[in-house]
Amino acid sequence: MESKEFTPHSDSVVIIPTYNEKENISAIIDAVLGLEHNFDVLIIDDNSPDGTADIVKAKMAAVDEGRINIVEREGKLGLGTAYIAGFKWAIAHGYDYIFEMDADFSHKPEDLLKLYSACATEGADMAIGSRYVSGVNVVNWPMGRVLMSYYASKYVRFITRMPIHDTTAGFACYRRIVLETLDLDAIRFKGYAFQIEMKFTTYKCGFRIKEVPIVFVNRVLGTSKMSGGIFGEAVFGVIRLKVSSWFKKYPKPHAEKEAAKK
Repeated sequence: MESKEFTPHSDSVVIIPTYNEKENISAIIDAVLGLEHNFDVLIIDDNSPDGTADIVKAKMAAVDEGRINIVEREGKLGLGTAYIAGFKWAIAHGYDYIFEMDADFSHKPEDLLKLYSACATEGADMAIGSRYVSGVNVVNWPMGRVLMSYYASKYVRFITRMPIHDTTAGFACYRRIVLETLDLDAIRFKGYAFQIEMKFTTYKCGFRIKEVPIVFVNRVLGTSKMSGGIFGEAVFGVIRLKVSSWFKKYPKPHAEKEAAKK
């Protein structure tokens, strides 16, 4: 994950994992860089055979150094490990606000501004782009998939007792202190359950989590990476996650700070 040193252009970096996203990657990068807040972009590419990385590199050469960055991995190693690699890179390069986002426009780039505001001005440590905090805001998904996703989040909320409506959301902003506090190497899950584990661990550490309502739009271009196995990991892994939490001590950064004041 070594890269040439540079000074970030922003306090924020948007991490976008990719595998065969040549139809979307150029446009999504342009959309993020075109927002009124200055976001840098980090692509984590899992050796896409369709040339996604080459498109990213061409764009890197066309903008100010440091606005677009890429980490290339040797193969498909899982969504969770892609984000962990991105988190470590972002921490090492001094970013204060670190975002997760899909490459396929299912997450609207302009909603990054809402997540940023929730953390930078409204006091949240983690902001979640939530499909379910204000009803069901999903467009162009088959009804069966909508119901499966919605009730999976309800199930996770029931088992874990997290006060979060969209527990599998993949659109989020973390303040730097969250990712520095969590033991990223101890995060076990790779698929949808990775998103649950990150939220659960953030919650158990006592960080402030805010859900920001968004509208999720199913991809138009490219192929979905969702599979039954990935979804099954989320459903069955959450029980192990909850049970293991009974025997684990979580750091409480905010509680420690409050105690120090007294």
